[in-house]
Amino acid sequence: MSIRFSIAALIFLMVSAVVFGIGIVAVLMTPALAVHAGRLIPAVVVISFVVAAPLSWLIAPRLMARFSRRSA
Repeated sequence: MSIRFSIAALIFLMVSAVVFGIGIVAVLMTPALAVHAGRLIPAVVVISFVVAAPLSWLIAPRLMARFSRRSA
């Protein structure tokens, strides 16, 4: 298992929560979409998991340390 995959797995749920939050606010704040919220909220959950995977894969290299720290 690569370091990039490990970091992506760690941040996957956080990224998924942010994407879900953006989606749920968009659904509930739009009057035309709020009428169909019962069907759209499960779709937002699924879409947030699908979108979070590639986003966490793209964010992971930015979180890796470029230089190792020396021990004192």
